[in-house]
Amino acid sequence: MKKNYLDIIDPIHDFIRVYDHELEIIDNPIFQRLRRIKQLSGAHLTYPAAQHTRFEHSLGVMHIASQAGHALKEKGILKSDDIETLRLAGLLHDIGHGPFSHLFEEIIQQKKISHEDFGKAIILELEIGDTLSKNGFDKKFITKVAFGESKYQYLNEIISGALSADMMDYLLRDGYFTGAEHAKIDHKRLTQSLEVHKKKLALERSALYSFESMMHSRYQMFKAVYFHKTVRAAEVMLIEALRLSDDEFGFTSFNINEFVKLTDEYVLFMILSSKSSKLKKARQLVEDYQNRKLLKCVYERILTSKTLLEQIKTNEIRYSLSKKSKVDENEIFVDSSVTPSIPFSPSKKESKQIILITYENGNAQAQELPISKIPIVSAISGFMNILRVYTPKKNRKKVEIAAKSILGDLK
Repeated sequence: MKKNYLDIIDPIHDFIRVYDHELEIIDNPIFQRLRRIKQLSGAHLTYPAAQHTRFEHSLGVMHIASQAGHALKEKGILKSDDIETLRLAGLLHDIGHGPFSHLFEEIIQQKKISHEDFGKAIILELEIGDTLSKNGFDKKFITKVAFGESKYQYLNEIISGALSADMMDYLLRDGYFTGAEHAKIDHKRLTQSLEVHKKKLALERSALYSFESMMHSRYQMFKAVYFHKTVRAAEVMLIEALRLSDDEFGFTSFNINEFVKLTDEYVLFMILSSKSSKLKKARQLVEDYQNRKLLKCVYERILTSKTLLEQIKTNEIRYSLSKKSKVDENEIFVDSSVTPSIPFSPSKKESKQIILITYENGNAQAQELPISKIPIVSAISGFMNILRVYTPKKNRKKVEIAAKSILGDLK
């Protein structure tokens, strides 16, 4: 009897089982491209082992989504077809990421495009969609689940949101490869405790502490890894290099056939090999990035007021700092890193509550618990925003004095 699957060894999940029709997608060059996009872009310059990619993360999301699906099938909520859909949606949820992952997102969002837009186009217009159709799957439905747009909210929420396979895998994986101790989460307990109430994903009350722990882990990872000042120094340099060279190479033009060629190293090579005088600054930034000659952080403030976050205009601050310090504006970088403390729901709205299920005498009782009523989670809810000013080492003192003078009264 012929085996129709392959077991892939993974340091996070031990083994990830991949079936033949999934392997056909994984072996496609468009999917293989994810091997050349680092999950944490510039973080390896601070955490040297953080070399993992969107490729293995995508396999991990498929694996956890499958576990969640099987748990809900055992409870009579899902069918086998739903599990297949979840597996493929999890596998493809990051197919539209550009080079340097979320950094590329910071560039393209200025043009009102997101990695989800690229992802949809890749599945619906290119050969990956043909492979899905050939194997009897509805590529439109899988695309909707992968990007949080299906009418079945609970399926969307298994892929993205506060109880998602995506978050469970990236926290475990990023924690493992950075060596950060903050990302210990009980993902098996969480997936086994999932329920569905009024078409929304819910959780057995007995697993509430695992949810609290995961939210706290995520918050700590943002502070210790994702928004680490040296990690962001490298990323600010990459963002600026991409921005300066976009007109030359059209990185952010919505041409899907060109987009699927873009990887981390390919973009760096294009910038470095360009002879254009316009790209002198971009080339220097890339060289300094590769040699770890990073910008220095001369000012940092953690902001919590949402009104203040909306008022911050980084270009105006940059101009004021340049004027005050007499340092060229192009050598001053103002970075405002913002994320919701609790992940957005698939519809991109702030998560306000979690549905908890309690069993009494065999009957399920549902309670919609506001996030504000969960002590640990409410303490970190809202927005995490860190405002920083960076400059090359030679300008350090001048810009630091100007920053403290101009930004010192921000509360």
